[in-house]
Amino acid sequence: MDNITKINMDNYKPLRDVVFESLRKAIVEGQLKPGQRMMEVQLAEQLGVSRTPVREAIRKLELEGLVIMLPRKGAYVADMSIKDIIDLLEVRAALEGLAASLAAERMDDAGIKKLKTISKELKKSVSESDLKEILKKDVEFHQCIFEASGNKRLAQMINALWEQVYRFREGYMSDYNAALSIIEEHESLIAAIENGECENAAKCAKDHIEKAEQYMIDKAESMK
Repeated sequence: MDNITKINMDNYKPLRDVVFESLRKAIVEGQLKPGQRMMEVQLAEQLGVSRTPVREAIRKLELEGLVIMLPRKGAYVADMSIKDIIDLLEVRAALEGLAASLAAERMDDAGIKKLKTISKELKKSVSESDLKEILKKDVEFHQCIFEASGNKRLAQMINALWEQVYRFREGYMSDYNAALSIIEEHESLIAAIENGECENAAKCAKDHIEKAEQYMIDKAESMK
């Protein structure tokens, strides 16, 4: 937990929200490891805050499934079983399929142009093996589709699911062959959306998630 960044007190957001976002980021990016105990006093000291916002943040993280509370033991970073990953990605595939279908119905020409630009930038990042930029462009690509769906609640639900598998997603995106496959899958999805093919767009989105699912399952098994 030594590499958790101290909070900037000049942040315009309420302190409880900043603490929550800082701890969530530390979990999804692997600074706080699965199975690691979350000590309120230690976390408060490292973040430079009192224990109260830390306690509130831990409760919210529990609701998101990123933290588990064990009776008489305290809070721990949630680990994920193979079944957990499968369940989560099944839901994510269904939701992203819906988002893609709605985007095929609602995305305008500017949105299509933006998707194509992001896809080109992602391809460049893969050729340069720039993992940080690859992850960034992949997020931008999917966020563009979520926004075009016109359903904010749907986008919020998908984003919450993304965070729970972030540690496995990073490994997947760093695999060169997997990254090339992702580019092809994105291009198929763009074509379906551009042509207004709602059913095909949903299928492309679901297939995209299902291909990543097997990699994440294999990765989770290798980490046990």
